[in-house]
Amino acid sequence: MKVRTRFAPSPTGFIHLGNIRSALYPWAFARSQGGTFILRIEDTDLERSSQAAVDVILEGMRWLGLDPDEGPFFQMQRMDRYREVIAQMREQGLVYPCYMSVAELDALRERQMAAKEKPRYDGTWRPEPGKTLPVPPEGVQPVLRFRNPVGGSVVWEDKVKGRIEISNDELDDLVIARPDGTPTYNFCVVVDDIDMRITHVIRGDDHVNNTPRQINIFRALGQEPPVYAHLPTVLNEQGEKMSKRNGAKAVTQYRDEGYLADGVVNYLARLGWSHGDDEIFSREQFLAWFDLDHLGKSAAQFDEAKLRWVNAQHMKATADDALALLVRPLLEKRGIAPDERLPAICGLFKDRCDTTLVLADWAQRFYVDVEPNADEAAKHVTDGVRPAIGMLAKMLEGCPWTKEDIAEAVKETLRATGLKMPQLAMPVRVLVMGTAQTPSLDAVLALSLRQKVLDRLRRA
Repeated sequence: MKVRTRFAPSPTGFIHLGNIRSALYPWAFARSQGGTFILRIEDTDLERSSQAAVDVILEGMRWLGLDPDEGPFFQMQRMDRYREVIAQMREQGLVYPCYMSVAELDALRERQMAAKEKPRYDGTWRPEPGKTLPVPPEGVQPVLRFRNPVGGSVVWEDKVKGRIEISNDELDDLVIARPDGTPTYNFCVVVDDIDMRITHVIRGDDHVNNTPRQINIFRALGQEPPVYAHLPTVLNEQGEKMSKRNGAKAVTQYRDEGYLADGVVNYLARLGWSHGDDEIFSREQFLAWFDLDHLGKSAAQFDEAKLRWVNAQHMKATADDALALLVRPLLEKRGIAPDERLPAICGLFKDRCDTTLVLADWAQRFYVDVEPNADEAAKHVTDGVRPAIGMLAKMLEGCPWTKEDIAEAVKETLRATGLKMPQLAMPVRVLVMGTAQTPSLDAVLALSLRQKVLDRLRRA
């Protein structure tokens, strides 16, 4: 059996990290098993669905590299297929028209709750042998309800939650088509999963209550349901369910804030799945290791500080040229035209950066005039060190512009003046880079333009 998984978001709001994890795991499982990953947009909520939300889903998945093998498919474009299946179910007696009004349903629920019973449809319009149905009211379009099995249980082995058993007596007859004939969510999902030959459904545990209803529809249509894995909720840093209302950010905002796609994928993968104690891993390692047997059973809590740390590790491991490709457009947005030095600049500073935005801030100092930090300048650029700075400037005027030759010029200045390295290096860094906290002085100067270095040292 070839594995076929799907991600089926509703475009009713922007997609955040809690949502996209439900794309990451089915994508990873399909890739790890040599299977197929399908994207399906469940856009039947016409009032709340928007093209902008669809665009963010597609853009976020593209950025993270979660490319589908098939799709996107849109449920609104499949209405003829749903109606065809509903017609078959009517012919087979699997559904029936129900004329109970919303007011009657509300009154029924109130009576049931007053009697401390579970509120549910009572089967008034369900045909049964020997039962006399009420006379259909004139001018009322009925809903269609699915004839849920009576007695017995729905049982499935959930890959996260283990064995789940729900009595059919707990389930009422589900509405599968509204009065205007529009099919409902739980019905469309089943038809889609059958038509798309889905073998594994990996989704959030807010769908657990839908699963027994969907399984019964699968079986009524003569199909075996897929394997289910219901993922625990992702909580925000306050311990609430992650949502836009609770301050969650769109996935694409992390891209705009300078996170690497591989860093976010690594962090998200660990937010509900583990491979021993491994914290940092490549995308290739993740796909080699991923399975459904090590999915977490408890809710995972988002931690932005941890995400930044994971991203920093990926920054260090990323090739200089690859980082330069990401930093270049950030500098260009600031009106800076980077040159061939950029990859080496990225390589020098990437170990002290946790996002590409921070790396761009460092790189910018090589291309624009910087103003020395006033406090650091007052502390390090003193009258006692100015003669040594002047001597170094003179030596740098004519020496070959390599890291090794610059290092020798610095050492010679130290020998001539009797200063220690920090006494000279700190003020030179402040003058050239605006701050005393940089990588080694010779490496920084070698990547700077000679004339700019000389001009800045002469400021002293």
